[in-house]
Amino acid sequence: MPPSQPSIIRVIDLETTGQAPPAHGVCEIGWQDVVLGPDGRWEVYGEGGQRYVNPGRPIPPITQAIHHILDEQVADAPFWQDVARPVLDPYPRRVALAAHRADFEQQYCTPALTRGADWICTWKCALRLWPDSPSFSNQVLRYWRKPHGIEHERGLPAHRAFPDAYVTAFHLRDMLNESSLKQLIDWSNIPGLLPRVRFGPDRGKAWTEIDDDSLTKFLGDRDIDVRYTAETELARRRGGGLVGRQSPQGSLAWDD
Repeated sequence: MPPSQPSIIRVIDLETTGQAPPAHGVCEIGWQDVVLGPDGRWEVYGEGGQRYVNPGRPIPPITQAIHHILDEQVADAPFWQDVARPVLDPYPRRVALAAHRADFEQQYCTPALTRGADWICTWKCALRLWPDSPSFSNQVLRYWRKPHGIEHERGLPAHRAFPDAYVTAFHLRDMLNESSLKQLIDWSNIPGLLPRVRFGPDRGKAWTEIDDDSLTKFLGDRDIDVRYTAETELARRRGGGLVGRQSPQGSLAWDD
């Protein structure tokens, strides 16, 4: 078993009143830890947790329809500034934070609240490590990969803070056992490298399969992940390096 106070990567998930502060606030946070075991393998660790947060404003019905948190459930809860630091910064044990599509959580979990923590985005890392997944949402990855040891009911309901953090922790565990902590952090600090075209006449194709004219159109896309992927593929075609790595068969692979 890990030591009683091991260093941890804390996976978190937020439920909020909307897309971004300051117009919106956090109404729930959940967390689940992942730790490096004595056998050198990463494992999901501890019971995790959940806390309601008073968002300081009513929860819009359109948001309640996603997570089903009621105003009366959070009315007497502490405010975000009082909840965040103890959960986000269990100093000195925490070595990084993680979330699925971490860019969203980072809007609320500012460096001042996290003590400048490194972040891992399991969505960006899944694009690299598991490019054959039919989709890259937390739940699709769960049912496509069927992580060993996950308790089905403990990961429900979806779109609630603790169950989502619990599911993400199993993805993170498996990622850390396939790649290094540093690599996951590095991937998380740059835009996502998309394995397939997501829209238009080339939808579903690998980026290596589309012609130059089609590729050029994506260079001005508003989506930073689309632009980055198109730029990376263009650099490969110009001899500036591979998008991913070569498989033993010599075909382009998107897993490194």
